[in-house]
Amino acid sequence: MPATSHAYRISARIASALVPLAGLFHDKVARSHQGRQGAVDRLVAWGKRARDPARPLVWLHAPSVGEGLQAESVLTCLRGRHPDWQYAYTWFSPSAEALGRRLRVDIADYLPYDLPEHADAVLAALRPDVLAFAKLDLWPELATRAAASRTRVVMVAATVSPESGRLGWPVRQVLRSGYGSIALAGAISEADGARLQRLGVPPDRIRITGDPRFDSVVAKVAAVRPDDPLLQFGRGAPTMVAGSTWPGDEEVLLHAFARLRVHRPDARLILVPHEPTEAHLTPIERRAARLGLPAPVRLSQAGVGPVPFLLVDRVGVLAALYGGAAMAYVGGGFGRAGLHAVLEPAAWGIPVVFGPRWQNSRDAGLLLEAGGAESLSAFGREAAGAALHTLWRGWLNDETRRTAQGQTARAVVELGRGAAEASATLVEEAVARAT
Repeated sequence: MPATSHAYRISARIASALVPLAGLFHDKVARSHQGRQGAVDRLVAWGKRARDPARPLVWLHAPSVGEGLQAESVLTCLRGRHPDWQYAYTWFSPSAEALGRRLRVDIADYLPYDLPEHADAVLAALRPDVLAFAKLDLWPELATRAAASRTRVVMVAATVSPESGRLGWPVRQVLRSGYGSIALAGAISEADGARLQRLGVPPDRIRITGDPRFDSVVAKVAAVRPDDPLLQFGRGAPTMVAGSTWPGDEEVLLHAFARLRVHRPDARLILVPHEPTEAHLTPIERRAARLGLPAPVRLSQAGVGPVPFLLVDRVGVLAALYGGAAMAYVGGGFGRAGLHAVLEPAAWGIPVVFGPRWQNSRDAGLLLEAGGAESLSAFGREAAGAALHTLWRGWLNDETRRTAQGQTARAVVELGRGAAEASATLVEEAVARAT
């Protein structure tokens, strides 16, 4: 079995030692480190107390919320087929903690740092039949030691961006042992499968299973109750819901909205910042005032009825808000953070628009290719705002076109369904090989 290199082990130890220092400057890093304290002991304690060696155990790991939702859809399929199995779930980012805590698993916690002693202790206690990494968040020390202990190491929803730093030298070489430990990898596309081979996954262990994100999005939309009051904020008038926005998106949106209201005073905007903190919300309100827009009403202060400009100051409501919209804008396409999830509004059957930096999003590419989405080619506030105004006004004035694009977007989502079942089958095969 392959083992991690000395270079990787030294790098991992140095990085874990420096995390507390980095946490002094980054709150998210501090929360991640704090949550990780005692994770080894908690996982080991559960293993000693509740692990039933007569039952297979599947350990799913996902770094953050998006990957966690993909893993959840696979987990749901597995639980339906094998309610008698045991399930463990770990995550890396503190943003995924709420999701991890609500999943129907036997044990859920932060993934410990990727150090030999941590991996050995947890593997000895959990004795997993399968360790499944979601997307690309594979940790070489854990993967190689799991494979050495006869645990089948699997990847589900595996995807590798063409621009991923993991593909470059020397990172690819340092991580190669981890990917060489993979027993089965479910890639979301042929291109991703080819890039997995470059990372070191043996080609005969790669299957094309699709992206479980499609299944998770459909399930999330279906879970919104028809009488959810959040749906009412967008209904009854032409409403754009702008989700997961950053300041670059908001400058473009507000300029376009100000121009649009000259011709369509009935138009509404629901703005959902990615980080709805006071430091983020107050500048939006000031900018809106300078542009002569209606004063934004914060969701926490809004009544039941709609308002011209709703500013969302809480998290966890975007899926329902998209359901009342006529069209959607998805943020992240004007910055370096990356485009956010475009499938959620598409699943509601509404057309989607986003900024020019979308190329790392396979989902965005699929929607554009089919005609269910539009991208803004301009970068500057004025030029991009003008382009968005033209598109926005066109959608409002041509309901037939808007409806057709929305139906196309939904068809793209429907076409991608079934990957969760295929991924669950992959895990079942790994469990069968392990027992």
